[in-house]
Amino acid sequence: MPVLDGYRVLDVSIAMAGPLASMRLGDLGADVVKVEPVGGEWQRHTAAGGARGNEVNASFLSLNRNKRSLAVDLKSADGAQLLRDLVRTADVLLQNYRPGVAERLGVDYPTISAIKPDIVYASISGYGETGPYANRPGQDLLLQAMCGAVYSSGIAEQTPQAGPYFLADAVTAYSAFEGVLAALLHRERTGEGQLVEVNMLDSLIAMQMQELSVRTVGGIPQHRGHEIHAHTYIRAPYGIYPTADGYASLAFADLTVLAELLDEPELAQWDAERDGFTHRDDISRLVARGLRARTTDHWLATLGARGVWVGPVYSYDELLKDPQVRHNGSFVTYDHPTEGTVTTPGFAFRMSATPPAVARPAPTTGQHTAEILTELGIPADRAASLAAAGVVRLS
Repeated sequence: MPVLDGYRVLDVSIAMAGPLASMRLGDLGADVVKVEPVGGEWQRHTAAGGARGNEVNASFLSLNRNKRSLAVDLKSADGAQLLRDLVRTADVLLQNYRPGVAERLGVDYPTISAIKPDIVYASISGYGETGPYANRPGQDLLLQAMCGAVYSSGIAEQTPQAGPYFLADAVTAYSAFEGVLAALLHRERTGEGQLVEVNMLDSLIAMQMQELSVRTVGGIPQHRGHEIHAHTYIRAPYGIYPTADGYASLAFADLTVLAELLDEPELAQWDAERDGFTHRDDISRLVARGLRARTTDHWLATLGARGVWVGPVYSYDELLKDPQVRHNGSFVTYDHPTEGTVTTPGFAFRMSATPPAVARPAPTTGQHTAEILTELGIPADRAASLAAAGVVRLS
């Protein structure tokens, strides 16, 4: 039996953070009902990289497996009543509406908890539910830029660079996932539901617990030097360096060993622990020069044989072929009714007794509306009349 078997999650979120959090709950066996507009959730119509698919694009596929789709107009009186009926059967409701929208739709926490007092209600926002930034757009790049991390890597003369994936959304999703699981555990022990508030800003701040504590407790400011370096508070050499035919990543290397293998004798004059911060640019410059002389494969073999922490720099295509990735089963492949055989990233953890699994492919819009209405005791003729009125969409 999956660990969350028997729990029902109502996912009324859009985009990435909310859908990813609810998908993780579905991966653990929860019955996740994706409550989306009759025309389909926003992510269905926004294809990252232009990967549109036949009916379901790659972005939506990646965030919505293990869910059923209920397509309903919550702005209509009948649609709002359907959601209230569904709330009575639910354990969790997860939303990431803009401020004020939940109240207008009647799906705010006071309203929902009055219907189902023991519900776990997860609300995701960009900056917090209240405060001076509550109405700002909670977009990933904007939060990455604000959280301070972009000044912890790179070169002083270059523009700070954000992460090349939706880091803020992903971190926030896992924060919400964690919060919901903790609240469910509390409910198991006490019978009490509660409001779980998660915001992107706090999630990113919390993920920098070491770096920000070095500043707030240790008093050490961020520093961006003039040579390659990947982390403001890590000694040199630390970063991604060009080789003769590509790149290699290097971390915490013994400078005496590097002096010998890179044929850069000047490196031996410094002790990494003592001088790795004060002479960071000097060390990084010599390491970069040495690594450019030979190929990546040469350095992986030569440096690795001497215990230096060195690694490849992969493209996505190279990552997919990696033997450790294949061994781990890091990706899952399953059949989708409209998209055929699809492969997407799998699960971040494993469990010996109740492993996560793909039980359902990402749904088409309204694919399960009739099924869910039947579960609520709504007869087929009533469902048909609701569909004819545009309140729901029957796939």
